[in-house]
Amino acid sequence: MAEPLFYVDRSEILDGRIEEVRDGMHDLVAFVAEREPQLIAYHVYLDESVSTMSVVAVHPDSASMERHLELGGPKFRAFASLIRMRSIDVYGQPSPPVVDRLRQKAEYLGGASVTLHALQAGFSRLDRP
Repeated sequence: MAEPLFYVDRSEILDGRIEEVRDGMHDLVAFVAEREPQLIAYHVYLDESVSTMSVVAVHPDSASMERHLELGGPKFRAFASLIRMRSIDVYGQPSPPVVDRLRQKAEYLGGASVTLHALQAGFSRLDRP
């Protein structure tokens, strides 16, 4: 069985852009929900001060994340004038093409760091109803 990938990114919302970010979040989530049935979870969060946006996604495998990055590229670029991405963390083992795309995404959305975290121990019960 392929190892799931857990993705978390954090971005600073630029001053005066929160309403555009909120509209963009809803549009992006609807786009992903419609086109990526393989995705296990996709959530966008705002912190209490409404200054930081976090995206959390659970992919069943690296191919899912690669598809997401391919389909979502134009949608992600729409956020370039609204946010400054601070970090991308991926838990699991993405393919080299996925890592390359993540680094490209991080660069055009603000120069964020990309950190990969290798699984050491654990389990997932992703097939439960």
